[in-house]
Amino acid sequence: MTTVAQNIVDTLEANGVTRVYGVPGDSLNGFTDALRGSGIRWMHTRHEEAAAFAASAEAATTGSIAVCAGSCGPGNLHLINGLYDANRSRVPVVAIAAHIPTAEIGTNYFQETHPQDLFRECSVYSEYVASPAQMPRLLRIAMQTAVEKQGVAVLVVPGDVALAEAADTTVSTITTTRPRVVPQDDQLAEAARLLDAGKRVTILAGAGCADAHDEVVALADTLGAPVVHALRGKEHLEHDNPFDVGLTGLLGFSSGYKAMEESDTLLMLGTDFPYTQFFPEHATTIQVDIRGEQLGRRTTIDLGIVGDVAETARGLLPRLTRKTDRGHLEDALAHYRKTRAQLDDLASPTKPGRKIHPQYLTRVIDTHASDDAVFIPDVGSPVTWASRYLTMNGRRRLIGSFSHGTMANALPQAIGVAASHPGRQVVALAGDGGLAMLMGELLTLKQLDLDVTVVVYNNSSLNFVELEMKAAGFVNFATELDNPDFAQVARAIGLHAVRVEESDDVEAAVKEALAHRGPSLIDVVTDRQEMSMPPTVTAEQVKGFTLYALRTVMSGRGDEIIDLARTNLRQLF
Repeated sequence: MTTVAQNIVDTLEANGVTRVYGVPGDSLNGFTDALRGSGIRWMHTRHEEAAAFAASAEAATTGSIAVCAGSCGPGNLHLINGLYDANRSRVPVVAIAAHIPTAEIGTNYFQETHPQDLFRECSVYSEYVASPAQMPRLLRIAMQTAVEKQGVAVLVVPGDVALAEAADTTVSTITTTRPRVVPQDDQLAEAARLLDAGKRVTILAGAGCADAHDEVVALADTLGAPVVHALRGKEHLEHDNPFDVGLTGLLGFSSGYKAMEESDTLLMLGTDFPYTQFFPEHATTIQVDIRGEQLGRRTTIDLGIVGDVAETARGLLPRLTRKTDRGHLEDALAHYRKTRAQLDDLASPTKPGRKIHPQYLTRVIDTHASDDAVFIPDVGSPVTWASRYLTMNGRRRLIGSFSHGTMANALPQAIGVAASHPGRQVVALAGDGGLAMLMGELLTLKQLDLDVTVVVYNNSSLNFVELEMKAAGFVNFATELDNPDFAQVARAIGLHAVRVEESDDVEAAVKEALAHRGPSLIDVVTDRQEMSMPPTVTAEQVKGFTLYALRTVMSGRGDEIIDLARTNLRQLF
């Protein structure tokens, strides 16, 4: 007898799925038993949230459907945060959410929830399979929707339905397409008119430029335009780009901000950059996006174009007049070189006995990582250092929770990347708070023998939260972390691990961990008082920081101000 669960597994396998991430449970028994005899590997994580993050990262780096599963009630609810991340990152993930027995639904049964409603907000498709007669049709719809809408599709399947005889044993494969989305001629003509009229054009480019590197560079050359990249655009546009002037936004630096602020015409390419305060107030703005609903969402635009970035660029280039005045571009590039040199100066070792600068740690990782490494920073200060000190080259990848912005993403996402890319170097840049939140996944690394290097930025605090408190004028409170020696914890689990407390030891530890085959961890004691300065500081932030300093001194914690000044003086002079 072919069960519904067996047909699900057969269909997933026929569509190229080779892994399912999750935690088993009785309502999943039919599904996991069907997996047991298949060519699909069950990737046993220690938390369902990690399973969803792992699937999200696999989908992000392969471009193909990845799958996770959770048992009924609390089990599949734990998937939600990772699925939110996948959906907001626009990657194709299918989640199998087991449900209580159908006869008990609506009775407030043990572990009862209404998962099809709970998952609706973090998915592009969420449906309840009430009868074997609905399958495998709903599975096909779920997979097709996940691929075409680039998001999460959830199938809610009661355990008894999964174990029932399949009414239809058809195994179908979905169609994957990459259609060309070409803008209308009149829109291209209007865009060319506006761009030709601009004297100081700046390009803001994001993740939508993933397959359009050369076209964007050609546009920048023709327009004499500096290219500012959003965080998700870094891996696609920073390399081999003589017009790149860095990142803007809360994690960016001044050259990117300046190139935007001084423009009279802004060309937005494939970006949903969310921080409205970083857009120029009086520039003519043209936005290009493959999704029409994105147009004008972040700032007022003068022209919105629906189209692929590459196709739009190819359509625009022959219509544009090459700009001979390169003053705006040359000013932006000169400012970028100065800013880059200042940032590089901060990536220096400290004297013996002093805590390590996170900039220096990140630069060492960047220097010794492989040319095709995948870097995954935790949300918080590791993202800042990754955005400023990791070098992209067209082969390296930089992924993370850049849209959803959740703690603890680095370690579980590294699981998905390492599992789907055996032999490729995977580096998780973990905050100490993020690592502690899902630290059980170190056990997963060991159990699955995954080649992941975890670098812990151990500053004994929720560091980015402290920075936000300082800027708002609050005395740091409830942010201190009483951490263990993470290296000892990792060694107890069976990982190769070392703790680093001196700058002189950083390089050797990083090289050793990166060369180690199998899971490894470096616990690096970094300076808690290191501040990641934004590209522009508002009067309100100055006021808030002054208020923070006064309040801190008056509360009897003046030594913190001395440590803060000693650490960051080099950023000001």
